[in-house]
Amino acid sequence: MTGPGAPAEGAERGRSPEHALRRLELTVVRRLDGLLHGQHQGLLPGAGSELGDSRVYVPGEDDVRRMDWSVTARTTVPHVRDLVADRELETWVLADLSPSMDFGTAEMEKRDLVIAAVGAIGFLTSRIGDRFGAYVIHGDEIHRLPARTGRPAMYALLQTLLDAPRGTPVAEPTRLAEAIGRLGAAQRKRGLRVIVSDFLELGQGGPEAEREWERSVRRLAARHQVLAVEVLDRRELELPDVGLVALTDPETGRTREVHLSPKIRRAYAEAAAAQREGTRRALRRCGAGHMVLRTDRDWVYDIAQYTLRHRRTAHLAGRHPTRRAGA
Repeated sequence: MTGPGAPAEGAERGRSPEHALRRLELTVVRRLDGLLHGQHQGLLPGAGSELGDSRVYVPGEDDVRRMDWSVTARTTVPHVRDLVADRELETWVLADLSPSMDFGTAEMEKRDLVIAAVGAIGFLTSRIGDRFGAYVIHGDEIHRLPARTGRPAMYALLQTLLDAPRGTPVAEPTRLAEAIGRLGAAQRKRGLRVIVSDFLELGQGGPEAEREWERSVRRLAARHQVLAVEVLDRRELELPDVGLVALTDPETGRTREVHLSPKIRRAYAEAAAAQREGTRRALRRCGAGHMVLRTDRDWVYDIAQYTLRHRRTAHLAGRHPTRRAGA
């Protein structure tokens, strides 16, 4: 793996895994720290949930839904209640290390990109004191790594992900919906919840069809701030013109020879585009943030661009509540 900030690059060149993790932390701190966290409001924009002081309502700028009616009644002057950014939150991530993640044709494999995304979020939240824990999908099991704070705990969590063996086909693999449900049921304290997966499952239907995991994400987003990180490889979007190839399903182990004619490649690209569009629409219906990371792109740049773009959107929505309500 040779991508920018790749977590396992040092290990593959004969260096220790600890050196690879230090390199990942250095990449995150140098390029993202201070850019994504301004007022402890998380990777996604949000004002927090703790009530702060009241102040005079400013027409056209303040959200009427934050009106402080008790103070308004006492003073006969409209007041709003500010929200204070949450402190000491718990960030939990669901890392998908199923066999479909052991694939990559560009700068890195998808599982390496999963670890990089988890590391980026973990290093940033741990630097401001948040507790960080993880659920890991691996084979037919869901492993829980307890939430802890501090740099050593973050290193231990990432080392566990790096040491996880490559996935093998199992008779009944863990469904993404089940893992998301476990994440929501076990952790009740409000905070940031991150799902890092390729969101690829059989029988998803067209772009308008409801995904199997959609209800679980919707329930999770009703209580927590949710960010879905979709991990992709370019060969999952389009097939090369190479003639006859043997394709293997990593989840089931089934192999089939296919001649990649122009008609098949075109149909595959259309199906892949429909699948991605369906995932995007489903996450939007759930009210979750949606970030796309690809193995052939600079993942650090994509995280930064996503966050800056959505912070600008949140800032405009906060100044124009009617625009946000109609969005």
